[in-house]
Amino acid sequence: MDAWNAAKPFVTGSVSGMMATSCIQPVDMIKVRVQIAGAEGGVTNPFTITSNLFKSEGIGGFYKGLSAGLTRQVVYTGARLGLYDIFTDKAKSPGEKSLPFWKVTVCSLSAGGIAAVLGNPADLALIRMQTDSMLPEAERRGYTGVGNALSSIARDEGAAGLLKGAAPTATRAMALNFGMLGFNTLAKDWLEAAGVKKNSSAQVFGASAIAGFFASFFSLPFDYVKTQVQKAKPDPVTGKWPFAGPVDCAMQQVKQGGITRLWTGFPTYYVRIAPHAMITLIAQDKVKQLWTTMGM
Repeated sequence: MDAWNAAKPFVTGSVSGMMATSCIQPVDMIKVRVQIAGAEGGVTNPFTITSNLFKSEGIGGFYKGLSAGLTRQVVYTGARLGLYDIFTDKAKSPGEKSLPFWKVTVCSLSAGGIAAVLGNPADLALIRMQTDSMLPEAERRGYTGVGNALSSIARDEGAAGLLKGAAPTATRAMALNFGMLGFNTLAKDWLEAAGVKKNSSAQVFGASAIAGFFASFFSLPFDYVKTQVQKAKPDPVTGKWPFAGPVDCAMQQVKQGGITRLWTGFPTYYVRIAPHAMITLIAQDKVKQLWTTMGM
């Protein structure tokens, strides 16, 4: 039972994340395509990209990388939700009803950063699988699944290649976790103070909706840079990489398109992140209730 109690926060997070990803995967595919098109000066209209993707790859094209996405949720979301629950529980002082916002902030940032590093290989595989068909035919890697993608990256780029983009991934995760988990906790307190019943559907849904917006707003610039870094390839002639690192990537993007370049595709990103955050948080509450009902 002790082992289950220790694992329960992580299992809860993994199940919640996988449920949300299964629903949101097609939107995530469009989001990635919009970001890449924006960086390359292509069409960024999500409806045009959706139409072109369907025509060229069919319905299956929207689910490319799903195996990597689910693998990422097992590791990343399981860790960030599990660690957040553990951190906030440990951070409570005796008799403290709710955590002050600074403690919530520290817990959410810490959980997001640690989880992102652990989940980076799966996240990298997801980006590579989602963008592979956009490359010239001679340059396509032709991944057959998440295992093939991970082994190919390790073989071609070394074990360290699996951590490519880890810094922007961790920074993005910290920003997303701050918006999602930090503001979910804060919003629940706001709603309860406003008279909404604690643990009611109205409180859970309302708080998740507020958290979804802040998660999208704070994390998009980091997600945009992460996508550019992870899909980058060295010049076939010079062998030089297009960016010296995530900071250089961000500076180049701002220089080319202004600060708003980092929020390219916000509507699509919001449609991707906000529902995912909401489904994850609502599923987390329901799974926790399930464990209680089952006496676990």
